[in-house]
Amino acid sequence: MSNNNTNPSTGFSHEKIETNNFLMIVLILLVIAIGGMVEIVPLFFQKSTTEAVKGVEPYTATQLVGRDIYIREGCYNCHSQMIRPFRAETLRYGHYSVAGEFVYDHPFQWGSKRTGPDLHRVGGKYSDEWHRIHLNNPRDVVPESNMPAYPWLEKNAVDPAGVAPRMKALRTVGVPYTDEQIQAAAEDVKGKTELDALIAYLQVMGRALK
Repeated sequence: MSNNNTNPSTGFSHEKIETNNFLMIVLILLVIAIGGMVEIVPLFFQKSTTEAVKGVEPYTATQLVGRDIYIREGCYNCHSQMIRPFRAETLRYGHYSVAGEFVYDHPFQWGSKRTGPDLHRVGGKYSDEWHRIHLNNPRDVVPESNMPAYPWLEKNAVDPAGVAPRMKALRTVGVPYTDEQIQAAAEDVKGKTELDALIAYLQVMGRALK
């Protein structure tokens, strides 16, 4: 006598899923969506990822312009702003990066690109004049550097009219700029070059957490 305990309905169900490409795709996407929500949603409620660490402030008008120039010129293609919690990296660059340092960064510059050194904690490491020389001709201070020069930054003036709208846009996504800061933005950057702004941004990187 046969003792086959296979459930016909279960077998049919598996067969239907495995032979129906569309149904398989839908179920895979559903599983991925649920798994992603389980991983991501709790992060929105953790203070370590949503609240700024002590000492982190929104960028000033000049620093914000400098950050936009940093992104425009593609600096992130060679320089990460994420120090990973590995001994080799913390010995070279300093304290590892934490999410609370980047709550006002939209978009953040995390990554592991190492064509050039990590720049997360470059703030205060060199003088303004060193950065000025380095950006105009990197080999004047680092002879072995293969970084391109950016001489036009010293010639380009910052457009004061473009800063306040950027700050207003960032305020809509949670950066706590006040009306007074936004109104004073144009005056803050008046007469400054793109080089001045980029250096201001570089000098504030990673200084809140040492």
